[in-house]
Amino acid sequence: MNLESRGLPAGFIASAEFIEAAAAQGKSLGIKPASVFVPHPIQDRTDAEMAQLAQDALEAITDMVCQR
Repeated sequence: MNLESRGLPAGFIASAEFIEAAAAQGKSLGIKPASVFVPHPIQDRTDAEMAQLAQDALEAITDMVCQR
């Protein structure tokens, strides 16, 4: 919220486990933040798997930050 209020594109990246929680938090704050969700879980993934998750999400993240 702080970055957006200053005119800077912002958003967050989280695992899909948090889709509902993010919606509830946004509703309670009166905002709909930009977001990208990646497959869950995260903690048990290898470095190579994490790199692939990042690569797979890169276009969506770029779109989010660049507000395409």
